[in-house]
Amino acid sequence: MLTDMQCRKARGDPDRVQKLFDGGGLHLFVSKSGHKSWRMKYRFAGREKQLTFGPYPLVSIAEARAKRDTAKRQLLANVDPAKAAQEERAQATAKTTTLKDACLRWHALRSEGWKENHAADVLHQLEREVFAKLGDTPIVEVDVASIRKVLDPMQNRGAIDQAHRMRMRLDRIFDLAIVDGLIETNPVRPTRVIMKPVRKRKFKAILNLKEAQASLKAWEAEDHLVQLKLASRLLALAAPRPGPLRFAQKQEFLDLDGADPRWVIPAAKMKLERAESEQESFAFTIPLAAQSVAVVKAAIARAGNHPYLFPAQWHAEKPLSENALSQTYRESAAFSGRHVPHGWRSTFSTIMNERGADIERPGEREIIDLMLGHKPEGVEAHYNRAAYMTRRRQIAQEWADLLCAGLEPVEALLV
Repeated sequence: MLTDMQCRKARGDPDRVQKLFDGGGLHLFVSKSGHKSWRMKYRFAGREKQLTFGPYPLVSIAEARAKRDTAKRQLLANVDPAKAAQEERAQATAKTTTLKDACLRWHALRSEGWKENHAADVLHQLEREVFAKLGDTPIVEVDVASIRKVLDPMQNRGAIDQAHRMRMRLDRIFDLAIVDGLIETNPVRPTRVIMKPVRKRKFKAILNLKEAQASLKAWEAEDHLVQLKLASRLLALAAPRPGPLRFAQKQEFLDLDGADPRWVIPAAKMKLERAESEQESFAFTIPLAAQSVAVVKAAIARAGNHPYLFPAQWHAEKPLSENALSQTYRESAAFSGRHVPHGWRSTFSTIMNERGADIERPGEREIIDLMLGHKPEGVEAHYNRAAYMTRRRQIAQEWADLLCAGLEPVEALLV
């Protein structure tokens, strides 16, 4: 058996490592540089394995022998000491790992494939809904009742869809914690039985042409900011998503005085996965009718050197706020309770699809879906974004002619 004196006198040899054996597989490993650590060789299930007990002299001979004896008892009980040590370390880690720690690990792992804005939104939701209530709770102490403290308030205030998304994220966070060896069961799984059904979201929209014309005309006659009127008119004519409209910039509009006027929305502004949004080929082109061109030219002239076509009221270097147009629609008798800005996409789709059916134009629905930026399954998105452009331009002009019948010219919106 080794003595403490032998252990202290052991020196590193630059030509070889040394093993000073104590008995029962325990030995002091001396590296070439002179670092000393206690190790134990053993066999389990027919395989030779090794345990490391820690550095000498931080771990004394007596402590190393005690660890060896514990390992021997585990072997007699047919337990692998290395696996037992790993589980013990995981349990110790789990006791100090909070739910917030586990959430941040999952977020860092998953957000590599997300857009920056989406990653920030998810983190903000975790901070608001989870960290504020359970962030400092050790993950091993989080149970079903704890999860309900997050989900129940969200459902009670009517945020059903958000609650479902939060439950999905928590489920994945706890699955990752299981893989990391922090916990053995996922407390989120049973909560599926308490989740209320998600109602399919439908944007309020006027689906009758005459009503759409009358309501838009009435709204434009009210006292609204000029940039809101221009944004609303272009939204109704071109049927883009409101997000790209808010952030529209003059360099995105091409050939306004030519035969092919169009709005090319960069892929980064489209509703795409991060990998697609980083490729120029996924930019989306909207052919512009003559009436849309007039709106765009007026907006460009008003914007001057400001970066966005539709600047915010008090901060011209920023775009209209997300809620600016929606609020004016809610407060106006012309639209309140019947129509929202996003609803123009449904208005355009419904009216033009019905018109295509009436005049027996087959295949119109698929083309209109392309005009709205929808992505059919099984077809490459960058192909869809360039397909049927001639017919899309014709439909855009037909829609503009229908909607603008009886509306004031763009010049009237500027006063």
